[in-house]
Amino acid sequence: MLKLLLWLLHLLLQKKRRKINKPFSLNEAISIFKYEIASFFISKKHTQTVSTEPEMKYLIAGLGNFGIDYVNTRHNIGFDVVEKLAADKTVIFTSGRYADKAEFKFKGKTFILIKPTTYMNLSGKAVKYWMEKENIPLTNLLVITDDLNLPLGKLRIRKNGSDGGHNGLKNINEILQTNQYNRLRFGVGNNFPTGRQVDFVLGKWDNTETPMVTETVTRAAEAVMSIIMEGVDRAMNKFN
Repeated sequence: MLKLLLWLLHLLLQKKRRKINKPFSLNEAISIFKYEIASFFISKKHTQTVSTEPEMKYLIAGLGNFGIDYVNTRHNIGFDVVEKLAADKTVIFTSGRYADKAEFKFKGKTFILIKPTTYMNLSGKAVKYWMEKENIPLTNLLVITDDLNLPLGKLRIRKNGSDGGHNGLKNINEILQTNQYNRLRFGVGNNFPTGRQVDFVLGKWDNTETPMVTETVTRAAEAVMSIIMEGVDRAMNKFN
């Protein structure tokens, strides 16, 4: 069968070249046949492995303090939101440099979730490291924080802004040398006596707050998906 195919190729090539009165020999036909076959497979492999479209990556940094003592505290609500996202997409966090990290893909976009292990006041160190490591532009950064200036259950999406007295945002602004990045603020309220702010944000949610917190964490996870998939402006209209 192979000899027959080669002989047919030989005849076709001879016919093609009769116009210039220079027919191929059988050995020439075999050589050309081998070359064309090799070229075909190399071209196919190249087409399958090389993509002309850039990979769209997004860094979602949920801020909080690392360690068992800070679980379920108001200051750790950023951790809670990225953990909800990871659970929804059935991915798990693993230990990495300066942060625990989880990753998933959705409709052509890569979501990289981090929980900094640097503690809140040094959050910028983790954010900058993972932006550089994953080659993520500033426009694709989203930071999730607690906010004392918003009532419990209120979400606010912003494209930029001051740190608002939040030490995590303050450090990120200092390290990145800009405040021009997206953030999702999660209201935790300010029901505390004068001078007790630290105790309040590091305190755990009470039983009356838990249902509202659970509901708002779910909405915050939906807001993150909206920001990435629909754009910040549309997400602001839906969730602010």
